[in-house]
Amino acid sequence: MAETEQPLRYRFLTGPDDRSFCERVSAALAEGYVLHGPPTLTFDGQRVIAGQALVLPEVLTAQPPTTTPRILEA
Repeated sequence: MAETEQPLRYRFLTGPDDRSFCERVSAALAEGYVLHGPPTLTFDGQRVIAGQALVLPEVLTAQPPTTTPRILEA
């Protein structure tokens, strides 16, 4: 990742349920991500496919909002 790029606050990793997938999740955890919910599994007819959502804690992603809030008048 380039120095000027902000890390994604949310990531969803998918892949065959194997060591490589677990290594990718472990690497994201080492980068400061935390698990968001349980893993999901499905079968594609040949192999088990895993998915795991990860989020960065708010403190690590403090950045200005991407849109300007609108004030609604009554």
